Amino acid sequence: MFRYLLAAAILPLFATAPTIAAELPKEGLVEAGAVNYGVAATFAPFEFQKDGQLTGFDIDLIGALSKKLGAEAKASNMEFKGLIPALIGGRLDIINSAMYINPQRSEQVDFVPYLKIGNQVIVQKGNPSKVTGRDDSLCGKTISVTLGGIQESQARADDKRCTDKGLDGIKVLTMPTAQDSALTLRQGRADATFDSTPGAVVLLGALPDVYETVGEEFESNTNIGIATRKGDTQMQESLKAALAEIVADGTYKSLIEKWKLPATVSIFN
Repeated sequence: MFRYLLAAAILPLFATAPTIAAELPKEGLVEAGAVNYGVAATFAPFEFQKDGQLTGFDIDLIGALSKKLGAEAKASNMEFKGLIPALIGGRLDIINSAMYINPQRSEQVDFVPYLKIGNQVIVQKGNPSKVTGRDDSLCGKTISVTLGGIQESQARADDKRCTDKGLDGIKVLTMPTAQDSALTLRQGRADATFDSTPGAVVLLGALPDVYETVGEEFESNTNIGIATRKGDTQMQESLKAALAEIVADGTYKSLIEKWKLPATVSIFN
C-alpha cells in the first residue's frame, strides 16, 4: 500500500509542476559537469553488458536524461547490494538500475519513478517440478532469486505464507545476479526463479527450449525509479525536469519501443 501511495503522491508532480528547463545541480555532485550513477548490469533488458559495453533501456535512458542536463553520464558497475550504500556514502550521484520502489528502500533513499512492471515465475522447460505459478505449488520448493532484489522479498513472503498455512517452507536461494539465478534453475538446483516480465521475455526469447513461464503475472503495478540521496531535492528536480522533457519529445516512448517493453510499463500514459 505504501508503494502505491508513494507513486500517487509523486506522479502528479509531473503533471502539475510548471515547465522548466532541465539543469544539472551546481553543487553536491561527485564530479562537476557529470552524473555519476551506480548500476548492476545484470538485469536485461534494463542493464546488461554486450561485447564489454553497458547497454539496455536504463543505459539509454540515463544517456537521454544527461543530454538534457548538459552533463556526461559516468557509470559505476557493481553488485546490486552495494548500490544504496555507495549512494548514501557519497560515491554516486544517483542509482540508475531498474530499482524497485518499496518501503524499505524508501526509508533510505528517494526515488524518481519512471516505469511500472510486473513479475513472472519461470521454470525449466517441461516444468518438471509441477509449479503452477506464484501459489502453494511453490511450498517445499527452492526458488532462486537475486540477492537484495525485490524477488528475494517476494520469495521470502511466499515462504512465510507457506509455513503460516502449515505447509513446507520455501528454500530461498540467493544469487549475485539474475543470470546466476536463471543458471541455477537450468542446472536443476532450483525449481523456479522470479524475474520481471520484460526480463522473462528476454530469457525465453534467447533460450526458448530451456525455460518457460507459469501462472499469471504478479505485482504488475510495481514502480521502479532512479534513486537519489535522501533530501537531495536539487537532483530530484533536475531528473524530473529532464524526464518530463524526454516524455514530451517522444524519446521516452521510443526507448520503450526499442527495447520491446510492453506499452503498459509507461507511467505517463
